[in-house]
Formats: sequence, C-alpha cells, structure tokens
Amino acid sequence: MAIVLVERVRKNASIDWNLKESVRARMKVMVKRLLRQYGYPPDIQALAIELVLEQAKVFTEFEVETNRS
Repeated sequence: MAIVLVERVRKNASIDWNLKESVRARMKVMVKRLLRQYGYPPDIQALAIELVLEQAKVFTEFEVETNRS
C-alpha cells in the first residue's frame, strides 16, 4: 500500500498543491479511496489521511528544494 500511495502522491502533487483547495481535496479523496481499497480501518482513516497529506507536503517541498539545487 505504501508503494502505491507514494506513486499516486508523486503523480498528483504539483509544486503548490497544498495551497489550492481543489487539488488538496482531490488528493484527499485519492488517499481515502486507497485506504478503503486496502482495508484500512474506517475509524482511523481521517487521522491517516491527514498524516499522509502532511507527509506529502513535506515530500513535495523536499522535491522542489532538491530540484532547485
């Protein structure tokens, strides 16, 4: 699940995705569907989604900084 999640985040994340509400909402739906697909417990999905989105934000910021150098 983690590999698929990283691949999808990479495909869907743009430089400023976390600033655009529509793109952030689309990313959130993608993560939610993936968690459901892999049988993630529904009672902790909201926490997992927020954690994934926060990690995706850090990841994309790192990617931007790395590509600038």
